Formats: sequence, C-alpha cells, structure tokens
Amino acid sequence: MSSGAPVGVSLDGDEATPLARAERAVWLSATDPELAEAEARAVLAEAEAQASGARRYAEAVPVALRAAALAARELGDIDLAVERLERAVTVGADFPNRVAQARMSLVTITAELGDPERGLRLADLAERDLAGVDLARLGVQRSAALILLGRFGDAVRHCDDALGGLAADPRFHAGGLLNRGVARTYLEEYARAEADLSACARIARDAGLDHLAMLAEGNLPFVAARRGDISGAFESYRAAEATLFGYPERLAAMRTDFAHALVGARLLGEARTLLERAVPDLAGSGAQAGLADARLLLSQVELLTGAAADARASAEAARSELVRQGRTARVPLATEVALRARLALDGPSPELLAEMLACAGDLDGGGAASDAAALRLTAAEAAMAMGDLSTARDRLTLLAGSAAPVVVRQHALAVLRHLDGDLAGALNAARAGVAAALAPHPAATADGEAAAPVEARAYAVRSAEDLARFCVRLALESGDPWTVLVCSERRRALVRVAPEPCLPVEPGPASEGALIELVRSGADLTGVLVTSGRSVLRRLGSYPAAAEATVRVRYALRRRNLRDVPAESGLDRDLAALDDALLKPLGVPAGPVTIVPTGALHTLPWPLLPSLRGRPVSVAASPSSWLAGPQAPPVRDPVVVAVAGPGLEHATVEADAVVRAHPGAIRVDATRAAVLAALGRADVLHVAAHGTFSPRGPLLSRITLDDGPLMAYDLARLDRMPRLVILSACEAGMAHAPADGAVLGLAGAFLDRGVRCVIAGVVPVRDEEAPALMGVFHPLLREGRTPAEALALAAAATDVPGFVCFGAGDLRLAAR
Repeated sequence: MSSGAPVGVSLDGDEATPLARAERAVWLSATDPELAEAEARAVLAEAEAQASGARRYAEAVPVALRAAALAARELGDIDLAVERLERAVTVGADFPNRVAQARMSLVTITAELGDPERGLRLADLAERDLAGVDLARLGVQRSAALILLGRFGDAVRHCDDALGGLAADPRFHAGGLLNRGVARTYLEEYARAEADLSACARIARDAGLDHLAMLAEGNLPFVAARRGDISGAFESYRAAEATLFGYPERLAAMRTDFAHALVGARLLGEARTLLERAVPDLAGSGAQAGLADARLLLSQVELLTGAAADARASAEAARSELVRQGRTARVPLATEVALRARLALDGPSPELLAEMLACAGDLDGGGAASDAAALRLTAAEAAMAMGDLSTARDRLTLLAGSAAPVVVRQHALAVLRHLDGDLAGALNAARAGVAAALAPHPAATADGEAAAPVEARAYAVRSAEDLARFCVRLALESGDPWTVLVCSERRRALVRVAPEPCLPVEPGPASEGALIELVRSGADLTGVLVTSGRSVLRRLGSYPAAAEATVRVRYALRRRNLRDVPAESGLDRDLAALDDALLKPLGVPAGPVTIVPTGALHTLPWPLLPSLRGRPVSVAASPSSWLAGPQAPPVRDPVVVAVAGPGLEHATVEADAVVRAHPGAIRVDATRAAVLAALGRADVLHVAAHGTFSPRGPLLSRITLDDGPLMAYDLARLDRMPRLVILSACEAGMAHAPADGAVLGLAGAFLDRGVRCVIAGVVPVRDEEAPALMGVFHPLLREGRTPAEALALAAAATDVPGFVCFGAGDLRLAAR
C-alpha cells in the first residue's frame, strides 16, 4: 500500500500553502489520481518558477513528487512512480521525515518490481525517521514485501501490529486488512482471510477508495479456489473481472493469483487460459515482478499440459526477467522448466545431462531441495536412456539413500531394483512411493508458517505421476491383470488429488457383463478384461494409431450431422479397424460392457463399434463402480424434470415428449436458477439445449439457457444431484483428458458431483434426430430398462449415432 494523509483530514486554514496542497495531493492519489497528478504538478511548476531554494516550497517539493508518484502508480505507470519517488528522496535531504515517507512508498513498489529484499532494506532505512501513524503505515508496506518472499507469518504479525494504529486512516486500515487477508490465504486460514478481505472492501468503498476495494474483491476467487470452492471461485472471478475492467494491470494480477490457486486444484487448462490473458497486460503495465512470476507459472503449466515448445519459450523469457531483476533464488526454477522442455523436445544428450545436474545444484542453493531431487532423478533416467548405466546407477543410489522427498527416493529405489532384475521389489518400492504421495499433507507448520504452497504441491505431483506411470509399466511387465488395475487406479487418484483408492479383492458378486480398461504406457496400448469368472491382459498395439482413428471417426460423424453429408465409407473402415484392434483381442463376451478408456479414446462413440452395436455400453472414468457392483436400488416413483433451452427448433417438442413418457414428470423454465433447483430435487433431469465444450478449460464448458449459460463449475455448489442426467446437447459428452482420471467437461462435471449416469452426445446432433432418439429412450427407461440398455435399443431403432452412456449405465431407476 502507498502512503498518504488519511481521507477526510481537514486542510482549512492552511490549504493555500504549497505544503498543504502537496499533502492534499498525496491523499487524493488513492481516490482521484488524475486530480492528484494535476495538483502535484501545479505545486512543482510553481516551485520551479520561484527563485532557487525558496523556503516556502522546499518541503512541498518532495511531498508533491511523492504525490505525483503515487498518482502514477495508481494509473499504472510504475517506472514513472519509481523515478519520482527517487527524486523525492534526493531533493528532500533537508527533511528526513519526508525522505522516509518517500522510501516508505518505495517499499511496495520495489517489491512489485521484483526486489522484495531491497524493499525491506528501504523499510529499515525509513523506520528511523518515522513515528506514530507513519510507523503503522510502514508495517503495512513491509507486509507486502514479506508476502512476496513467502514469509506469510511475519506479514500477518506486522499487519496485526499496524492495524491498531490505523483506525483513523481508512486507506491504510483497508490496506492492512488486504495484505493480512492475502497472507492468511497462503497460511490456509481461509475463514479469517475472507473476513479480512470483506472488511477491506467495505471500509474502502465507504471511503471512496474504489481501487482498493476492487483489489480486495479480486482476491476472493483466489481464496475460494485455494479452499477448494471452485464454483464460488469462478463466481467471484466473474464479478471481480467486471469490476476490474479498465484496470488491466490489476485484472492481470487477479488472474495470476487465481491461476495459482487453480494449479493447486489441478485445473491446469483453466489456469493456462487465465495466464495467457494476464501476461500481455502485465508486460504492458511494467509490473516486472508480477510478469516474471506469471511467466514462470505459465511455463510450468505449459510443461504439465504437454506444450513443451511453449513451456521452453515462456521459461526462457521468465529466466531473463528474473536475472535482470536480480531475483537469483527463482532463476533456477525457470531454468529447470526450460531444461525439461528441451528434454521432451530433443531427447537426452551429454550436454543436457550436465546442465540438468548443474541446475539441480542451483536449485539446492536457492532452497528448492525437492525440485533439485526431482531433477536429479530425471537426469539419472536421461543417462539410462543414453545407455550410460554407470552414471545412472550412481545417481539413483545417491537419491535412494538421501533426504530427498519420499516419492523421489522410492522412485530411485524402484528403478535400481528393476535394473537388478527384481521386478517384485521394484513394484513394492513404486507402490510405497505412490501411497506416500496420496497421503494427506499438513496444513501448516507448528510456528504458524505456511506448509508448501498449494501450487508447489501441485507442481510436485508431477514427480508422483512419473512414479505412478513407472508403477503401471512394472505392473504391465508382471503380466497380472489385477495388479495393472490397482496401479492404474492409483495413478488416477493422484491426478484427481483424491484419497488412495481401495479396490475390492475381486469383482463384486453383483457385477454384470464385462469390464474393459485400456492402459497406456508410452505409445503402447494394453487392454484388461474382467468378468465375474476371469481376468485377461492383452497387448493392443499403438495408442497414437487408435487416437488418430478416433479423430477420423468423430470428423466423419460431424460431417454427416452438421453438413448433411452421407457417412463416408472411411467411417465404417475406421470403426472396424478400432474394433479389431481394441476389442477382438480381448474376447469380449456377450452382455453389457463397461469401458474405462484412456486419453483421446474417451471421446470415441463406443456404441458404434461393430462388436458393441445394440449392446448396453457404459463409458466410465474408473473401474471402481463396476467392480463394486450396483449400489443404487430402484425408486418407486422417480422424479423426472425436463428443460427446453433456446435456439433449438425441436427442444420444446422433445421436452414435452419426456414429460408424457413419465407419470408425474414436469417441465421447468430454462433459467439457471430453475435448472439448479431441479438438479437438487430430480431423480432424472433431461436438458434439450445447445452445449459448448471448452477443450482448453473444461470447467468453462456450458449449456445455453434463456438467461445465460449454466457453467460446468456451477455444479460444484450443489449438495444433491439426480441419479441420471440426459444432456441432449451438442458435444455435451466431450471431454479433455490431460491425464487419465482427469476427464472433465459437462458429463464429467456431473459425474464428479455425484450423478450416477449421464447420457450425452460426443458429436453435434441434428436438431430433429435428438427428439426421435429420446422419444424411444424414455419409454424404455420408464419400463425399467437401465440407461445403457435403453440407449442401445433406442439407437438401434432410430439409427441416430453419437450419444454415449457415461458412468453407471447399469443403474435401474424403477423396477421392471
């Protein structure tokens, strides 16, 4: 926070003096920076016109320069603000208190420009010549630098000490609450953080400090996301985005903070979208510290989402900025991302291996020991890939016996045992490491400082995912189908930041039909078939080939449905080829089938494969529910609700047909409030509306309603959900799976919130075909058919392709 006289101070009697006018400009800088700039420039112009050294203006000049600096800061010109404050320090040499005030204002700005340590040194210099309320203001300024250094407990203590002396200064009172709220968020004291930020916004609004109120409100999505309230976070973000429109630097800073929290929640696509919007605005505003940090985080997210080339460019830009700012402790973090990106793009080399080991040493020196250990493990694996087993063994042995994080130690141990031919020992070591990664983390240390930041923990999950992938590879090598299922499920739990899964010892007695799980290891695809009587493990060939065929199938269906082009012969060839590659080697028996796909195969319209046509087919994100058997008994009179959205010619006809098919069913308005309320009371919800899938940020997928979109993240606020949701909307079933287990989009969002089964389209559907399909589907459902059975029969009767049953397709809503 920048310093100034409290709003409301009377200047009567002295307001004509240059000093009084300059002081008035100081406090005006927060509420009306343009007027403050004009007033300060007028005082400076008058002083320049006077005879050199005129005593009447001598003290007014450094104050006016400070006022002009604070106004420039509020208007987004940080460099000009620094220039004016440094001039104030120089010309105010005869007035130590004015020099100290200028230094006090420099504390936060210097920290924001990337040198919080210098900011603290300036605070120490200023403290000697400040007293009373100015000392309290300095405490608020100091807390901002401490937050940037990660010293959150110290920041809270300085704010606590300062706030008692700031009751008469709404500007700094609000600023202290803002900084304390941010620090408490990092300490995971979320209720206190929200209370501080809300109080800050209230005090700032009452005092006319709208910019400060916007900053407080802009931090609320950060708090909500860190706490795990994703729906609330996005709602707060939308409100803050509208409020901060026209203030690009502050909007960019808010987006960066929110992105940090989204990374912690493993919502990497949404975080990347925000960061790509924030970086240009930070660059344009000159917020160098914020820009470097945003670029660094963007590079980490790009690497985690597989965009190695983008990650390398962002990391190298962040590294250059950090070097220029002298922030040496963070430079190795950017170097690490650049090196990992080079490894992904170009493969290992002796030169790259040497650079990785050197960077690991720099990470250790900068206090990032966990990152250093993970990079040394990667270097050891690179040495193995080059055939340098001696170097690899030496590095792995050191890591296995070191104080590195348990995940890294266990990974090194597992690789060593595998090199020694001890497959069972390697599997045991890998499993132990994955179990440790799935264990809960401590919220804070005993002295009140934060535990590892949420985004740091999320970035460290990369190491755990690497180990989980190695564990799956070892399980595949063992040839035991159940071991493969268990290791694959643990990998999903890591991606979803979920507790360790507990699979049953064997399929439950109520499980029907067959389970097929597809497992990737590099470019190889393997299938596991489980029935009540046997388990089978089969190599299925190339994953990239299957993924490419899936894309061709979807493209052919889009052409048919959107352009009214007859299905091409290539569609049947691709479907037959996928059937031959993925299903026939497993010997899938007759009856219902539940499929747990991998990667791009989540978007394949599985019911169209020749072996599955006419059969009940369910697509699940995990084998757990099938293995446990049916868990939801039928209800006597299920509550059915239908919605007809705007822009679809046949939506009303479709919704009315749904109501006629179920006794007691009702239609509700296509508004967000009505649909959310229906979700809370219905057993079956049918939505006939346009849907949009957002591949870069799946939680930004939406259903179009009369009063605006129902977003995927809106579902997180609901405590109760229907058993079955039918999304008769274009591409509502599309999912983006950056890693197995993280299948998102509209269907995935409903399933994540507790819906047992979702029927949705994975390709655009003709307006007139959806009512035809649903007109057959719902009477079958009313008769007691499972959703998977009803969909299979309806698709066969109407020849309408593209709908898929997700989740527990064996759910029975009513007795047959």
